[in-house]
Amino acid sequence: MRKLLQVFGALFLVTALAVAGAGIAFLRSGISARRRPSALETLVAQRLRRLAIPASARAARNPVPVTPEALREARLHFADHCASCHGNDGSGNTSLGKNLYPPAPDMRQAATQNLTDGELYYIIRNGIRFTGMPAWGEEEKESDPETWKLVHFVRHLPRLTEAEI
Repeated sequence: MRKLLQVFGALFLVTALAVAGAGIAFLRSGISARRRPSALETLVAQRLRRLAIPASARAARNPVPVTPEALREARLHFADHCASCHGNDGSGNTSLGKNLYPPAPDMRQAATQNLTDGELYYIIRNGIRFTGMPAWGEEEKESDPETWKLVHFVRHLPRLTEAEI
């Protein structure tokens, strides 16, 4: 029992120090969105995002077959609705994407590609609070084939050809 109290005490102390450090950093830089999020802020945000996505959503499988036609439809939809922040290539390297806080991610990288299909679907449909990522699609729909096609396209981003861009 004493050992357990020591562990909880140490965890509390580490947490309190991290919160105090974040508070000091916040007070120094204010609420400006010009600075890149710190490594700690990024880590906390990723952990919170993971916790905020229900396990059933994380485990969801893409019911839409990946076909050239599905990828083409998703690419056109992405170019129309997503590219202003994420870029046609998914890099996030746009005026809008770079100036969001946090900046739009490079979706070709592991941080996005390692998410499950269900997580990607959930993020597209429900957005992410306190970021520039809005919720898309109709809330009352249980499943949306267009969004599932976008999930396939996000998976395809690292292999985009110049012609597709």
